[in-house]
Amino acid sequence: MKPTILIDKNIPFIQGILEPFADVEYLDASNFTSKKIRMADALIIRTRTRCNKSLLQNSNVKLIVSATIGFDHIDTDFCERNGIEWYNTPGCNATSVAQYIASVFAFLEQKEECDLRGKKLGIVGVGNVGREVEKIAHFFEMEVLRNDPLREVLEKNEQFVSLRTIASEADIVTFHTPLTDKGNFPSRYLANADFFAQLKKQPYIINSARGGVVSEVALKIAFEKKQIAGFVLDCWENEPQVDEFLLNNAILATPHIAGYSADGKKNSTEQSVRLVSRFFGFGIDDFRLKVLALPQEVCFARNDLSRICLQSYDIEEDSEKLKTHPELFEEFRSNYPMRREILLRRK
Repeated sequence: MKPTILIDKNIPFIQGILEPFADVEYLDASNFTSKKIRMADALIIRTRTRCNKSLLQNSNVKLIVSATIGFDHIDTDFCERNGIEWYNTPGCNATSVAQYIASVFAFLEQKEECDLRGKKLGIVGVGNVGREVEKIAHFFEMEVLRNDPLREVLEKNEQFVSLRTIASEADIVTFHTPLTDKGNFPSRYLANADFFAQLKKQPYIINSARGGVVSEVALKIAFEKKQIAGFVLDCWENEPQVDEFLLNNAILATPHIAGYSADGKKNSTEQSVRLVSRFFGFGIDDFRLKVLALPQEVCFARNDLSRICLQSYDIEEDSEKLKTHPELFEEFRSNYPMRREILLRRK
């Protein structure tokens, strides 16, 4: 018998791929209920589906694949206790998030009149995304402070600094960690009242990781106390609800779409199909989509970099949409246009 696979209908490029191998049904995220998934063998989901005990208990589910880099919406302990394999798709949208950060930098230079040359960027979380952001920072001729305690321990690398050092020295702090409550280095509320109290240079704060990485209560207080110069938010603690004060006062506010380039979505779909194929033995373990041309390569001189970044992705447009209609947060995410990445090359 073919396995039954339920797939979030908003995952792009996936329709028609698994039908030769499985009984496939596409659902809206809200329709992944315990009753609906009970007889399914596998789920391919996004972050809006919380895979926890209340959803999974007494189900036939053997595999969960999240077409996302995050996995805080999956109760991994429950899955492991109950023999459910789970996977995310790390790195799939790293260059997409880096493009988002590049547009933030470009906006700061062009609209906030902040010359980034020589400024210190604190990157909190230097995994797949953080490494790509570091490349962008070097294009903008910034100095990079890298904080990643897990990598620091594993690699015994002295090129990492403490979060306290970042708080003390950074002109901009950008967060790129998963949201975790477990382990030696939990990331929930890394940016809390203690962190903001240590700030020395009134930096800009950027969160395009997960909402709970930055405490919204602490962020509001830091803004009111002028401990920070401003903030950019793509992720929110209570999505799809957004805090009105933060929305109105953010330099840029977007509906969790930093990683939503067409290229990133293609990558996540490819990875998801491969993972499902390997689990069930479908024989398409090296699956590739042929739906997009390669990203355009753009050579730049430093003086043109901000203009090029904003031309490739108009972050202000996304921000204005959310600020005008925050009630459409989910609609903006589900119907996000096909943003293409570019490959930046120095002249």
